[in-house]
Amino acid sequence: MIRLGERICGRESFTAKALGILPSYSTYRKTYALLQQSRWWSREELAAYQAAALSRLLDHAYANVPYYRRVFDDRGLVPGDIQTPADLRLLPFLTREDLQTHLPDLKARNYPDGAFEYVTTGGSTGIPVGFYYERGASRAREWAFMKTQWDRVGYRFGDKCVVLRGYIVGSAQDAVYWKKTLFGRWLLMSSHHMTEETLPAYISEIRRFKPRFIQSYPSTAALLARYMTGHGIDPFPTVQAVLCGSENLYPWQRSLLEEAFGCRVFSWYGNSEQTVLAGECEESTHYHIFPEYGIVELIGRDGRPVANPGEMGEVVATNLTNYVCPLIRYRTMDLATAAQGPCTCGRHYPLLERVEGRIQDFIVTGKGELLSGITMNIDTDAFDNVKQFQFYQEKVGEVVLNVVRKPAFGDSDAEYLYREVSRSCGDDVTVTIRYVDNIPLTTRGKYRYFVQNLPVHFGEREMAKIEHGSSDIPA
Repeated sequence: MIRLGERICGRESFTAKALGILPSYSTYRKTYALLQQSRWWSREELAAYQAAALSRLLDHAYANVPYYRRVFDDRGLVPGDIQTPADLRLLPFLTREDLQTHLPDLKARNYPDGAFEYVTTGGSTGIPVGFYYERGASRAREWAFMKTQWDRVGYRFGDKCVVLRGYIVGSAQDAVYWKKTLFGRWLLMSSHHMTEETLPAYISEIRRFKPRFIQSYPSTAALLARYMTGHGIDPFPTVQAVLCGSENLYPWQRSLLEEAFGCRVFSWYGNSEQTVLAGECEESTHYHIFPEYGIVELIGRDGRPVANPGEMGEVVATNLTNYVCPLIRYRTMDLATAAQGPCTCGRHYPLLERVEGRIQDFIVTGKGELLSGITMNIDTDAFDNVKQFQFYQEKVGEVVLNVVRKPAFGDSDAEYLYREVSRSCGDDVTVTIRYVDNIPLTTRGKYRYFVQNLPVHFGEREMAKIEHGSSDIPA
């Protein structure tokens, strides 16, 4: 059995090349080897590693990155003033607007032009931004961390895996919407062609392929799962776990997927900017933050660090490995809830109880409070005759629920749906149901359950401006 992390030779080199990591396989191997050791380090050992990594990053940024030289000088600071992650609060936040405005000055001057790989976000928060990976190295490190996460649920590199993550494969003309890659081990299936008419063929192909894992956006997996449960289709007997990422995993989705696929659902959280990475473990659904990957702060609406488990804050993260374009104290615009540790799995990683979602995935109530989709009762039979749905907001305290109806949807369904959704939203939100023919995917093949057109930020100052109708909200 060929596994990443072992010696590369023969056919393994072609496998690594197919993953796009061959130029820096040594980077992958070094990172993966570190993680095999550090995952069982004590809290003190992890803290020492993180402090040393932060010191190296700050020294580099001050010496080679014009933006951070200005930040330090403007505050009368030098890197030595920041000894621990807690001292990072001496530095300002880095926002998406900062990335848009100052990207040329965020490039490290001691790297050649060929080291910079330009990458952009999908713009799901309303602010698409560009930044840089280290060509040939950033993706190799990322794969080492992802492989380490998947190891927890038994993933091996030779395992067969169905991938449902926004790919466009095939066409309606030939009615084939998938292709094999990685020497036949991965079956890439198009998420853009999944309809009531084509899903039976998808299910037949998955059953024929006999995968051990399904890697998917939660929304894409939910589309498949709803069809299977609605038509009484048995789970795939070979599937050991569903690996969900790149979108928020809602409780109703987890329940649906576990029912349809009859296996463990494993979720991880990260972002395109590679500032934070966290995943569940063998024993818990809490997200274990990789301290080797980056430093994570949870900042409350008052601008101060979240102090207690169960409190929600915005994820502010510092990547410790990307030296070509350092992102220090980056405001991710994601909200998460702190958890009490340590986990019974034995890792001494900091924990998130749950990831609440993007700030743009929240409904703003009439009082200016943020209502998370996590708390809404979507796991109800009121949606039984609903094919697709999406919450849409452009006015404070008002939300539109776009609904694609199934043929059996009737007046009683409409009344029941309105009653259940209104109850979940509370008295400070007015709900209007609007019937539509379809709800399109994003350009990256994602299915958004919440579309927020208000300029939502998490701080009290910004929320106050929303309540007064201002859209001129500084970062």
